[in-house]
Amino acid sequence: MNIEIRNFRTRSAVRQPLFFGALALVSGCGGHPKDVLTPVADTAPQSHKVDMLIATTRSESTVPGEMFTGEPARAPNFAEITVSVPPDSARKIGEISCPKKLPPNPATDFATLKTDMIDVEAAKAWLSTSVKKEADGSALVFIHGFNTKFEDSVYRFAQIVQDAGIQSAPILVTWRSRGSLLAYGYDRESTNYTRNALENLFQYLATDPEVKEVSILAHSMGNWLKLEALRQMAIRNDGLPTKFKNVMLAAPDVDVDVFRSQIVDMGDPHPQFTLFVSRDDKALAVSRRVWGDVARLGSIDPETAPYKEELAQAEIRVIDLTKVKSGDSLNHGKFAESPEIVRMIGARISDGQTLTDNRVSLGDTILTVTTGTAAAAGSAAGLILAAPVAIVGAGTRDNFSSQVEALGPSGASRSKPLPQCRTPSSKNCRK
Repeated sequence: MNIEIRNFRTRSAVRQPLFFGALALVSGCGGHPKDVLTPVADTAPQSHKVDMLIATTRSESTVPGEMFTGEPARAPNFAEITVSVPPDSARKIGEISCPKKLPPNPATDFATLKTDMIDVEAAKAWLSTSVKKEADGSALVFIHGFNTKFEDSVYRFAQIVQDAGIQSAPILVTWRSRGSLLAYGYDRESTNYTRNALENLFQYLATDPEVKEVSILAHSMGNWLKLEALRQMAIRNDGLPTKFKNVMLAAPDVDVDVFRSQIVDMGDPHPQFTLFVSRDDKALAVSRRVWGDVARLGSIDPETAPYKEELAQAEIRVIDLTKVKSGDSLNHGKFAESPEIVRMIGARISDGQTLTDNRVSLGDTILTVTTGTAAAAGSAAGLILAAPVAIVGAGTRDNFSSQVEALGPSGASRSKPLPQCRTPSSKNCRK
């Protein structure tokens, strides 16, 4: 496996319905039994338990095992859900073990143990209690992408929380996706429908004294929703709160040009942005055609002009997953399926550190989590074989110069320069 890390500091109508077929996101439990959210008894005490808060603009379902539909609610709904994740011996990290039949077996399947609809005051109480359990008082917000049914978003987030070893209060924001390949337009409008609700959540997290630190992770189309809500918040508040530390964009289905303007609108300083890209992402390749051959942020080559310079100006960290193998045929969900990546994300969030700091480089962290066995054995050769990681960053090259292979740039991309600065103090645009 090769992971490239770039440490940078200082539109047209759809031509064929087939295009949408390639836009499927990280697989959940598609093709398996429906209504899997019906609670079952905890018959596997050795399984892992993930308790999460749900904030959604989906309407409540009349089907108990479905909970929420893909249709809009007049006002946000809240719920508390506990998911049982099978023991480590029963599944591979990065995989969701969907039940093949109902009821699920918690010893081998992801299973739902509790589903409670709650009101906004109960949601605030849940958050207060949960963040107090964490030493750093942190919360992690996850926002799913296109074509995602409610149960799939729940199980995917549970998998990320467990596999990443997250030690933060987990909050799942799930918007009114119909979970259909042919509903791309509906889903995109649904993200716009959810912007105000997500901003309200961010505003609450910013003002709640119990919450000391916030990290935000979004996938694919969910990044559009996240960026728009942060942009609105920054404009309204004249900046973003300092407690918003990490903003992670996994395979963002976002127009590169629009992202430039969103970053400028957020002002300076802004949170540490970490961008996960993959140049072999087939879903984003199709999305690019759908949107008039405009580059999608999640599939750029960060080593080519003008991206390299612009990312450096905005101090955005880029993690290039192009060479990482994926069980997803579209190469669109590598961030959640790669054991090394999910562990790295969790380690940095749980340590209360940004994904980029001057003390330990991100490359060092990945080498640590991917080579523990070889390093413990004291085998230099084993260390190299166990972690063929390519890091572009002075810190890691200095620490692991004999083990790291620096990869050069490949391909070329076209785009426009950053817009002119709107304020004299902004560092996120071209002077």
